[in-house]
Amino acid sequence: MDQDSRYHYGVIARAIAVIDAEPGLGLEALSARMGMSPAHFQRVFSAWVGVSPKRYQQYLALGQAKTLLAQRRTTLEAADGSGLSGTGRLHDLFLRWEAMSPGLWAAKGEGLTVRWGAFDSPFGPAVAMGTEAGLCGLGFAAELGLEATREELMARWPKARFIEDPAAVAPWVEAAFTGRGEARLALIGAPFALKVWEALLTIPSGMVTTYSDVARAAGNPAAVRPAGTAIGRNPVGWLIPCHRALRKSGALGGYHWGLPVKRAMLAWEAARSEARDDGMELAEPCAEQGYQGRVIA
Repeated sequence: MDQDSRYHYGVIARAIAVIDAEPGLGLEALSARMGMSPAHFQRVFSAWVGVSPKRYQQYLALGQAKTLLAQRRTTLEAADGSGLSGTGRLHDLFLRWEAMSPGLWAAKGEGLTVRWGAFDSPFGPAVAMGTEAGLCGLGFAAELGLEATREELMARWPKARFIEDPAAVAPWVEAAFTGRGEARLALIGAPFALKVWEALLTIPSGMVTTYSDVARAAGNPAAVRPAGTAIGRNPVGWLIPCHRALRKSGALGGYHWGLPVKRAMLAWEAARSEARDDGMELAEPCAEQGYQGRVIA
């Protein structure tokens, strides 16, 4: 990522945080917080997010989740049947996923070397972890802080060996948030959790579904609560889009890395989806994930 892109990442991430915390803030006040003129801030924000700051504020309203669910949702079966989970025609990032063996999962990562680093993201500071096979953890630290986020991810593989090495995982992080390059995933999880995470991959950007639909797509319609647990334990936030799963009422439900992050992700995707429908050309500051293949359980 070049210096200008990194600077704009920071501006947009901070702007999203401010908009979420103070939804009624006007353009002049918001641009002043960013240290930019109103015209310059509006231009940068609109290019990256796809809509104006004011329109984005509207998307951040909690009612937008209900609108998505009522008008724009797609069932996982329909997404899968239409091929959206195959060639990823709505997306431009090829994502390869290899599930680790059940034995390695049961061993809690024993014998595994995991490298990690802290990074900036459009949704605040993030911690990324990876093995030789690919990215195995991505968490957002806006609420927990970097140290607690790192410790929380490490606790998932308590017997693994961890090495701080940002350069080793940086290319995959770059791909995850820019859409350039290839983001490989290497995940450890119980068989049902893997099926839940695979189901989440079929939800297109700008769409949402329900926890019960996820359970059904994972092969156990009655396992809504276990599906919700697996969604909450998704080790790779954003790339596996657990933020697109809502309650039937349209309420956001929980989110492991904080509801403000979930709201920002949904608003970002909905705004950019609508902008694409309107024929706008957008910059690519974050991944619009495409998926091929299926999980090897």
